[in-house]
Amino acid sequence: MKKADSTPADPKNTVQSLAKGFKVLQAFTAQEPELTMAEVARRADMDNATAFRFLNTLVNLGYVDKVDNSRLFRLSLKVLDLGFHAIARSDLRTHARPILRGLVGEVNEAASIGVLDGSSVMYAERVQAGLTQLGVDVRIGSRVPAYSTAVGQAILAWLPRETQAKVLAGQPMIKLTDTTITEMDALLARLDHVRDIGYALSNQETVTGLYVLAVPVFDIDGMPVAALSVAAPVHRGTLEQFKENTLEAVLAAARQLSTSLQATGGYASHRPGH
Repeated sequence: MKKADSTPADPKNTVQSLAKGFKVLQAFTAQEPELTMAEVARRADMDNATAFRFLNTLVNLGYVDKVDNSRLFRLSLKVLDLGFHAIARSDLRTHARPILRGLVGEVNEAASIGVLDGSSVMYAERVQAGLTQLGVDVRIGSRVPAYSTAVGQAILAWLPRETQAKVLAGQPMIKLTDTTITEMDALLARLDHVRDIGYALSNQETVTGLYVLAVPVFDIDGMPVAALSVAAPVHRGTLEQFKENTLEAVLAAARQLSTSLQATGGYASHRPGH
């Protein structure tokens, strides 16, 4: 794989207005999908007049919508198309989907494949048969914090310590549930434990009422390119019972997906920081 060029970009070769436009798009998050012009300006580090021009340009292009009867803006579905096109080109989804289907049944109500993107996990594929009663609505392209998720921890555990700390420090670590770990030392210790046992097990750390077990998927160089996970509601039994019912199947599925990707060369990992 060609090594990424770490040389700083020449400002002469950078279209600053395009860069500012992307900063406007990146101002919106899953937690705050609707923002006022002033909020966008503050997040994108620009004045209100500039934010106004960019927002109206993006509205005209179809990438941003105005919320009816309000001063709010939000991203349109056209933005999602860009991400879906990129995901759809990856063989990761093609290889993963039949494997995920085989993991969803009486015990597990969802199975997913997630990749690390900055300090978040992005779901590249998901098969879901339930969990709506818990308010869980994870879709392809959905993003969740890496620090609180079994998928994120399963990937991070096999990365260098410097990278782990950088990813964990990349966003505020908020206590999402009573069991969410938010202290850096405790999270690093958790990652060491995950690597020792070979999987990450979450006891309602992102969503109350949900168990998740995740196992890394490796490329030919032994680097974690993704993690495969299953989820089940806690009312089905204890955490130990969930682990006993799912661990061997998820380990086998992750090995199968790793082997498949390595054989075809179908997925190149995105190294954090590159």
